[in-house]
Amino acid sequence: MARSTHKQLNALSIFLLGIDGIIGSGIFLMPSRVYAKLGDLSMVVMPLAGIAILSIALCFANLASKIPGDGGAWLYTYTAFGRFAGFEIGIFTWLLGIITMATEISAFVTSLRSLFPVLNQHGPYLITALGILAALTGLNLMGSGFMDWVDNVSTITKVGVLVAFVVIGLFFIHPANLGNLTGSPAATPLFSRFNQGFGMVFYMFTGFSFLPIAASKMKNPEKMLPRALISVLLTTAGLYLVVQLTAIGVAGSGLAAANVPIAVAFSHFAGTVGYDLALMGMLISILGVALSVSFSTPLIASSLASEHQLLPRTLGRQNKRGVPLQSLILSVVICALFLLSGNYLFLASCIVFTSFVQYVPTIFAAIKLRHHSKLPVGFKLPGGLTIPVLALLVTMYLTLSISVTLVLTGLGIFLVSALWYLYDDRDRKANGLERDISAKDRPF
Repeated sequence: MARSTHKQLNALSIFLLGIDGIIGSGIFLMPSRVYAKLGDLSMVVMPLAGIAILSIALCFANLASKIPGDGGAWLYTYTAFGRFAGFEIGIFTWLLGIITMATEISAFVTSLRSLFPVLNQHGPYLITALGILAALTGLNLMGSGFMDWVDNVSTITKVGVLVAFVVIGLFFIHPANLGNLTGSPAATPLFSRFNQGFGMVFYMFTGFSFLPIAASKMKNPEKMLPRALISVLLTTAGLYLVVQLTAIGVAGSGLAAANVPIAVAFSHFAGTVGYDLALMGMLISILGVALSVSFSTPLIASSLASEHQLLPRTLGRQNKRGVPLQSLILSVVICALFLLSGNYLFLASCIVFTSFVQYVPTIFAAIKLRHHSKLPVGFKLPGGLTIPVLALLVTMYLTLSISVTLVLTGLGIFLVSALWYLYDDRDRKANGLERDISAKDRPF
């Protein structure tokens, strides 16, 4: 997640910020799950998903260069389609932060199962997850003064572990392990398994969407942001490919059953020391991301309430430490409900779906606003409508990996949010309060 910034970011800072935002628990836990679905074809899906999501990222870059305010998808949607649409996407942006927090906590507990098998039982799993959530809440109440330090430690740890794994592991690859082209034998057709695997890998790239939110803190964002998105996504895709290649080449078919695949693969050539190093690095990085998200997520709701008048006023109130207490409590309660699922893969699929909800209106906003006379030209998408159309096709294909249950749940959230919006609208009108956000955020 993006850390707070008080000066304009240079090219290197933007690149590192992007790498930090994308690389999370996915690369530590997903390689075995994707391999179980697709075998060696999982290596093809890694760069393919990165290139596919680049088309979506370029739509974000286009809009960020035209609309420099902090806000991302919801602000672009608001600018293009009005207040209610912006409100709904704002709700899903907030929800994405909550689900990400739940997913990282779940990833942390899932990683501990190799050390404490009792966590395979739902009761102990849930108690541990809720305990971590309570600890994160307590740290939130103390304020955010140490978040830069946490982010730095998390970033250095996760990148360091992955680089060490690849640099050393490449010398221990056994060519005989690279012969499983279609995954484990299963009755499920390859096309269906490919869709599921693509959704898992797609989840590993979803962190890119925070980078355009920092556009206003960049030097020449119309030039630097597109370059940063391209370089970050291609670098990450390349790293994921090499990590997957190393894990398969070292661990072979045994990778499919590994709960913590990178740690298991590391142990094949570095023994217990390698396993412990990878596991410790993974736990530190996951916990760092969870802590960072737990701080930023309530601030999303607070900003939507206090700065943009898109949520009830009470959610924007902050205590003496600058903590939006009501937003924090509500975020934690919703996060706890998601943790009840006890399923890391389910939560990851929720992130994919919630991201999908933000991508579609953003792509349509890029199409609608590409020649708007009251907005700056910004970064022009090459090929006219080619990239937005490609991005739309990618998001539509993504629906093949999303369950009907998630879609129905999303529709339910949309309807509940709409009722909430109508109630808050009436409340504001009754009290003579402004409902719209400032004119500078929507210049026409």
